[in-house]
Amino acid sequence: MRPMRLDMAGFTVFRDETTVDFTDADFFALVGPTGSGKSTVLDAICFALYGTVPRWGGARGLANALAPSATEARVRLVFESAGDRYVATRVVRRDGRGTVKTANAGLQLMPPGFDVTKLDTGLSPDDLGEVVAGTPAEMEQAVLDAVGLPYEQFTSCVVLPQGQFADFLHAKPATRQQILVNLLGLGVYESVQKKAVERAGQAEAKLETVDKMLGGLADVDDESLAAARERVDAMRELAAAVAAAVPEWERARATAGERAAALAALDAELGVLAGVRPPDGTAELARAVAQARVAADEAAAAVGLAEEREEKLRGELAAAGDESALRLHLKAYADRDRLTAEAATVRAAVDAARTEHEAAVEALAAARADAQRAETELESAFRAHEDAKAADQAVALRAHLVGGAPCPVCEQTVTTVPAVPKGSAVSRAIEAGKAARAASEAAKRVVQERDTAARDSDRVLLRARTQHDQLGARLAELDEQLTDAPAPERLRESLAEHARLRTALEEAAGAVRAGREAARRARGALDAAQERLRRAWRDFDAVRDGLARFGPPAADRDDVAAAWAALAGWAGEQAQARRAERDGLADSVEAAQRAAAEVADGIAALFTAAGLDAPQDAPRDVAVAVERAEAELRRLDERREQAAGLREQRAGHEHEARVARALASHLRANNFERWLLTEALDLLVDGASGILRELSGGQYDLVHDKGEFFVVDHHDAGLRRGVRTLSGGETFQASLALALALSEQLAGMSTTAASLESIVLDEGFGTLDAATLDTVAATLENLAARGDRMVGVVTHVPALAERIPVRFEVRKDARTARVERTGL
Repeated sequence: MRPMRLDMAGFTVFRDETTVDFTDADFFALVGPTGSGKSTVLDAICFALYGTVPRWGGARGLANALAPSATEARVRLVFESAGDRYVATRVVRRDGRGTVKTANAGLQLMPPGFDVTKLDTGLSPDDLGEVVAGTPAEMEQAVLDAVGLPYEQFTSCVVLPQGQFADFLHAKPATRQQILVNLLGLGVYESVQKKAVERAGQAEAKLETVDKMLGGLADVDDESLAAARERVDAMRELAAAVAAAVPEWERARATAGERAAALAALDAELGVLAGVRPPDGTAELARAVAQARVAADEAAAAVGLAEEREEKLRGELAAAGDESALRLHLKAYADRDRLTAEAATVRAAVDAARTEHEAAVEALAAARADAQRAETELESAFRAHEDAKAADQAVALRAHLVGGAPCPVCEQTVTTVPAVPKGSAVSRAIEAGKAARAASEAAKRVVQERDTAARDSDRVLLRARTQHDQLGARLAELDEQLTDAPAPERLRESLAEHARLRTALEEAAGAVRAGREAARRARGALDAAQERLRRAWRDFDAVRDGLARFGPPAADRDDVAAAWAALAGWAGEQAQARRAERDGLADSVEAAQRAAAEVADGIAALFTAAGLDAPQDAPRDVAVAVERAEAELRRLDERREQAAGLREQRAGHEHEARVARALASHLRANNFERWLLTEALDLLVDGASGILRELSGGQYDLVHDKGEFFVVDHHDAGLRRGVRTLSGGETFQASLALALALSEQLAGMSTTAASLESIVLDEGFGTLDAATLDTVAATLENLAARGDRMVGVVTHVPALAERIPVRFEVRKDARTARVERTGL
């Protein structure tokens, strides 16, 4: 059994829909933290097939299939077994009263070549194939027929509890015997005892049948046997006479055959010689080669002339000077003219900016003078105000009184503020001060505006001067660059000459390319003509080689047409000579055939005298006649022997009945189980030793003596060691070998042919040290490399998981567990 795909929904920790695809996972690991749900994946496989899981404790643990608070769990397993592909489905539901029952269970045989990925498209159950089982009651026998293992053996052959087998390796003999009783299920021999009782009854019934058959064989008498023996003797005499005549007949036939073969060989030689003819067009091949060679030479000469002209033009173009330098000088002339005009424009802008800046400076000086006068007038107004206050303190005091506030002199509350007399000097001084302050502030604003304008004009003047200086520097550079340069007109003439030479060079290059193409075609034509000539010589040599056994004359290797003519003339002469021999050879063939026919007629007369038809193939026909006579004699002898055999069978059935009765009695005895366990242990150790030898690279064999296990170390001169001296990794190898051997023994006890195509180790590898873990990993890799089954490992050890090519990582959160494939 090999799992292909597992689908779960609502199953224990897998609340959400989860798919595990094992299709190409020949060697995989289920990894993840402790408690994440790794072993639950294996539980789902067992549950889909058998409806229960080992750690649930039987059918009463069915409620464990449901995820917390879930009302339905679905598990679907696609697996292969013995070349067929099946899909097993189980659905568990909780009803309103809280009872958990299996709502649906079925097994279907999928069509050949069914694509498992189609399950993701929402196929109906009817699309999955033939229904093998449709109810939970039908599933047990259907799964047993498909997988070949009952539930107890499946959980010991496919999902291996590896730790139990390590206990088995180190257990005491009495404990090991009890483990074998549990794992091998020796209770099955109770049914063997019942079968023995049935077998005894069947043997007694067969006794009655044999007695009836013996009654039907009483007609084989001595007279019929004597007649059959006489017929055999007569046929053997005929066989001897035919055997004596056949060599003469075969010699006559051989002579006729040899002469006929010689005639056929002569005719074949005539056919070969008559087929020697010069091919058409042979005479023209040499002329075609000469013409093609002349054309190729002429084309090569033309290419040489074109290349010389091209090279000459390249030299003239190089002597004409550097075209890029000429263009740079011409561009420098144009740039100088353009920059000269631009410099004049910038110079005018500098003059305008200077005039504007001077005007702005003058306006700023006037504004500053006006501001100074306004400031002087403001100071005069301030002094006039102070003088007026000194002259009229009362008026000045009134200016500071406020109704409802205390008086600054007597501190009494001011109820009414007296009016200021008209014409007061203080009043006039205040008004004059306000006017002077407003004039001063206005003058300051004018100074600020004109200062900004002066600064702006200064910046414009600076920029204009900078641009003018840059243009002057660039013009100086251009003048220096053009110091030794030719005049613009001379430069334009030189550039025109460059253009003319370049055009002529391009035309010359085109002529070279065309000439080379023509030369290539001429050379190709020459090669083709020469190849036709070589092919003509090859054809000639092939024909001449085919005539080598006749001794053809030497060929003229200078002229293929002459060589062909000479060969054809010689072949005609040879054919004429052989035609003269043919008539006599044909007459001898006819004479030999007549002699063979006369001998055949004599053999036919022998058959007629023996009462047989004329033979088609005398040796075969006489052998058939002898065989038939002997067969009849054997038939009569066999019937007599059959009677004797039936009498022996009768005795055998009598013996079988007694043995079956005795076996039924022995199976009730206590010592039978001990004897059976000893035999099982011998078979188990023998099978495990072969597996251990393969897993350990030929180092160890496993043996047992008086109930104790030992290993034979071939790397240490065959030293015999107790299994408790093995390292952790070696112990794992020995335990795994016992596990595999025991799984195969369990499969042999099944009522159908078990399909052991996969094995999964659910083991705690975290207790192993680094060296032992490395040995364990290597052992698993060797087991996978055997290629006879899928190998799976359940582990949370990263060092082991990283060495396994395919990993299914199981993660769990507060809601559900998930499976993600990593690795290849």
